Amino acid sequence: MSNSSHTTTINVSGMTCGHCVSSVTEELTSLKGVENVSVELNKGGISEVTITSTLTLEPSEISEAVAEAGYLVVANNA
Repeated sequence: MSNSSHTTTINVSGMTCGHCVSSVTEELTSLKGVENVSVELNKGGISEVTITSTLTLEPSEISEAVAEAGYLVVANNA
């Protein structure tokens, strides 16, 4: 039986470049169970980040990881 995966989409403000993307991706992939992080960079301010994981992630741990990278989660559409 295959592991089910969970997809969580969040909106992050302040990301403007590839370095921003790599910082946030690095922090999120360090969370337990995270398999993939996909970022749709929006230079206008709010970028969409999709996280695929084998475990259900708590909004607080996602927010803390994004904050650790220096950015802010503005909406969580889990």
